[in-house]
Amino acid sequence: MTTTPADATRATVQKFLTLRLAGDTAGLTALFADDVDWLLAENPGVPWIRPRSTAAECAAQAQELAEHAVPEDARASVDTFLVDGADAVLMGHVLGTVRATGKSFEGPFALRLTVEDGRIARHHLYENSLSIAAACAP
Repeated sequence: MTTTPADATRATVQKFLTLRLAGDTAGLTALFADDVDWLLAENPGVPWIRPRSTAAECAAQAQELAEHAVPEDARASVDTFLVDGADAVLMGHVLGTVRATGKSFEGPFALRLTVEDGRIARHHLYENSLSIAAACAP
C-alpha cells in the first residue's frame, strides 16, 4: 500500500492534535519546522497570542494557553478535517475560561496547517479574537 502526500499530512496533523491535547511541548517542538509561517491575529490583551516563528515558540503557545486558562473549562471540537496534499484545514468550535478574570470565551475556529517533510511549516489560526480579548479584560 502506497502512502500519499495527503496520508502523510493527515498523520502529521493527527500527531499534532495528540501532542497538543497531551500538552507535550517537547513533542510539539520536534513536530514544528525550524522556521514556521505562524499567523494568529494580533490581540495585545491576550497573553498567549503573540508573533511566533521558531519551533520552540510555536510549541510553547499550547503551554502558555494552559497557564492562562482554566483546564477543566477548556473544550474544543473539530467538525471538519480537510486534507489536500501538504495542506490541512481543521474547523470547529472552542471555548474556555480565562483564569485571571473568570470570564468565558467561545467561538468558531479554522486552522490551516502545511506539512513539509513530516513537520508543520505553516500554522494559521482564525478564531473569535473579540470574545477572547473580552474574556481577558478585567
